[in-house]
Amino acid sequence: MTSPTAERASTGIAGLDEILSGGLVPERSYMIRGQAGSGKTILSLHFLQQGVDEGETALFVNLEEDLRDLKANAAALGFDTDAIEFLDLSPGADAFVEDESYEVFEPAEVEREPLTDRIVEGVTAVDPDRVVVDPLTQLRFLLSDDYQFRKQVVGFMRFLKDRGATVLFTVQNTESLPTDDLEFITDGTIRLDAASYGKTVSVPKFRGSATQGGDHAYRVTDSGIEVYPALQPGVRNAGDGRFEQISSGIPEVDELLHGGIERGTVSIVSGPTGVGKTTLSTQFMKEAAGRGERSVIYLFEETRGTFLARSRAVNIPVDQMMEKGTLEVVEVEALERSPQEFARMVRDEVEGRDADIVMIDGISGYRLTLRGGDDQMLQQIHALGRYLKNAGVTGIFVDETRNVTGEFQATMENVSYLADNILFLRHLEVDGEIRKAIGVLKKRTSDFERTIREFKITEHGITVGEPMSGLRGILSGTPEVLDRERRGAERGDRDE
Repeated sequence: MTSPTAERASTGIAGLDEILSGGLVPERSYMIRGQAGSGKTILSLHFLQQGVDEGETALFVNLEEDLRDLKANAAALGFDTDAIEFLDLSPGADAFVEDESYEVFEPAEVEREPLTDRIVEGVTAVDPDRVVVDPLTQLRFLLSDDYQFRKQVVGFMRFLKDRGATVLFTVQNTESLPTDDLEFITDGTIRLDAASYGKTVSVPKFRGSATQGGDHAYRVTDSGIEVYPALQPGVRNAGDGRFEQISSGIPEVDELLHGGIERGTVSIVSGPTGVGKTTLSTQFMKEAAGRGERSVIYLFEETRGTFLARSRAVNIPVDQMMEKGTLEVVEVEALERSPQEFARMVRDEVEGRDADIVMIDGISGYRLTLRGGDDQMLQQIHALGRYLKNAGVTGIFVDETRNVTGEFQATMENVSYLADNILFLRHLEVDGEIRKAIGVLKKRTSDFERTIREFKITEHGITVGEPMSGLRGILSGTPEVLDRERRGAERGDRDE
């Protein structure tokens, strides 16, 4: 039997174990609660398979599904059904005849020979370390009233606990059969739900230790269930209190930023379509590659091929960077992933591959992973930004604003409060010609240059000019050209 001193019993699902701070407490009972088709049985099979892999005895008490179908489905997902003991007490399990018709237990029959007695006999014969009862609520249909149901369940769970077994039992939420009253007999509850933004798993109750709160994501795959915990920002890495400047490699951009952006901060690069936000952001990664640092770009709004071709055309050596391992470019299909799944991708890069810079291109595409409201988007991206900062990783978020010219917008998604630095790019119409401008709107850790400079992208890369002191009203997108005399007068007024 499992030792009472064992720390945790793994569920067989890495993400769920993380949420549970290592797994289940051995020799206790836990409820898996959810709607039909939510994956309760699959989760239970993971739990039993993990026990088999650890040399334990595993018992599946089947109260509902045809055993042949259950085993076939389990085997298709890769579970070793030969190593798991099955106690089949499903309706008609003992009444199979040649014409494949089944008899259903009548309540009177069950009362004469309580089903729980048969379960006790099976458990005694197998002497399991892990037990699954699926679904426990099936007993309610076979007993005369709620009182008898609760009495049988309490006695059965006490029996299993006394034998040193760790137990999972499933319940299905239905209007005709409330399951809230089962909470009192459990040491913990794992809840599977479906929301507009995907499948979620939560742990509203867990005796014995703290768990990660909130809604986490999960997905049913061809090999079972995968769980993606919600991102936990963690604790900021200790340092000497000084911020190391990260250069863009473009002297004029660094002048605007008074040296560059700081390592371990979050920067937002904003501007309308086609203005050069991605190219400017990638420039920081080009410079980082020269220092031997690793960067990761997540593309939500364009294809990987388009990004690579465009980068090559402006003298950013993406092929050499990828070959040397200093750059990873990942195309993300937003509607196919939850924010928790994406957070797992980021964590793998940061914690498993030592990424120094992470770029999200762009925020509006990332927003599609949420399929929820504005509040949820802000909560998720705030957690992502805090996680990167606390890990000492530099984050660059690209945000596309709506207006090509006209009214100025710092960001489109109202996330400016998250940023330590905000660089903006603008299209300008000057004398019938479309030009571009760059400026800095915010820098938390130091002062910055408050001028606006002309910004160009050529085949040789990015060039930034002198301050555009000959124009007024640049942020409007249609600036007014000042003559030399007026420029001198306005400069004198400022000096006074």
